[in-house]
Amino acid sequence: MTNRLDGEEKELLDSFDRGEWRQVADSDTEVKRYREYARSTFKKEMRVNIRMSKKDLDALQTRAMEEGIPYQTLMASVLHKYVEGRLVETIR
Repeated sequence: MTNRLDGEEKELLDSFDRGEWRQVADSDTEVKRYREYARSTFKKEMRVNIRMSKKDLDALQTRAMEEGIPYQTLMASVLHKYVEGRLVETIR
């Protein structure tokens, strides 16, 4: 089974095997909270038009394809993370 896992999945499995995971006290409440986060992240209430370079759009579409999601969904997710302060700039 582990031979079909990607790198991130293998890291998660190794972490679990090392006993690094802990059960949350009230898992039902936590599941509801994160379910609501997901719902609000992808709720489509408004339409927005944006102009961007072809190079950036192509790169965005490629990344979305790698993630297996529509590029508009990826854009909405990135913007949501930014406004929530969860998107951190890194220097390359």
